[in-house]
Amino acid sequence: MPSFDIVSNIDNHEITNAVDQANREVTTRFDFKDTNAHLELNKDKITLIAPTDFQLKQVDEILRNKLAKRQVDIRSLNYKEVSVSLNEAKQMIEVKQGIDTDNAKKITKLIKESGLKVQAAIQGEQIRVTGKKRDDLQAVIAMLRAAKVEIPLQYVNFRD
Repeated sequence: MPSFDIVSNIDNHEITNAVDQANREVTTRFDFKDTNAHLELNKDKITLIAPTDFQLKQVDEILRNKLAKRQVDIRSLNYKEVSVSLNEAKQMIEVKQGIDTDNAKKITKLIKESGLKVQAAIQGEQIRVTGKKRDDLQAVIAMLRAAKVEIPLQYVNFRD
């Protein structure tokens, strides 16, 4: 029976490269001269550090541009609240991997409401979609691409 998996994975290597490029640009830019503005990457968390809230937003914009150039979807980033102390502003950004249960339920509900003759099953952080016809599976992929989902989706493991 034909099937495929719906996953939400981000290439960690691309994130590392984007953070490195953003750090390089921040250190060479004139408006960040003699400031302690930089980015730190720790597994699946990115920390933005700058002297002021305004400069923190500029560092974030640099990071977003670098991620976009490397085809990393911005929807996979979860921004935490900005913490400002006397001479430093920090912001944590979580990189989301996998499909959480709330989004998985929404996606399976979308698939069931589409009226196509397929079954969707949540398997951990991915969703397996099976059906009798290959065309139905391709219709599900097209429908999910058209739908506005909060997380980036990839369609892998397509089998006949």
